[in-house]
Amino acid sequence: MSQRHVEIRRSARRRRTVSARREGDRIVVLLPAGLSSAQEKEWVTRMVAKVEKAGRAPALSDEALLDRARRLSEQFLGGRAQPTSVRWVDNQEHRWGSCTPTTGTIRVSSRLEGMPAEVIDYVVVHELTHLLEANHGPRFWALVGRYPRMDYARGYLDGVSRGAGWQPGEEADDVVNE
Repeated sequence: MSQRHVEIRRSARRRRTVSARREGDRIVVLLPAGLSSAQEKEWVTRMVAKVEKAGRAPALSDEALLDRARRLSEQFLGGRAQPTSVRWVDNQEHRWGSCTPTTGTIRVSSRLEGMPAEVIDYVVVHELTHLLEANHGPRFWALVGRYPRMDYARGYLDGVSRGAGWQPGEEADDVVNE
């Protein structure tokens, strides 16, 4: 996790304990006010590693992500959505995923890595559905709605988005027309 995603909070009331937790896309490290810079650096490194290890599901390779997409297509879309590739990307700041129906390619934001499996699966199902329905019309949502954890995943992603300070509707359309 880069330093811009770590927030350090010092407290005069905190005497000995050091703790850390996730808040949206940040890790907040709570420290006693009296620590030296060297102690702070050591504790921040240790606590960030601990939080990341505890909260991160094993990362899927692009190949495993494609296999997962094929299983999800079979399970929820009758196998009709056939992606040519599904891969993680680092360049999506306000999207969780995107799809190019003409080529069958799906890109999933690497910001999803470490989120609950149900959330990643929802994004993959959402993008798979764009291979069948390019827009977000009623037929699209009827197909996506076959995924039983859709409401949970959408709520989770909405919470993460709001925690990051995004305004409702700020996420760009996820279909790329080429």
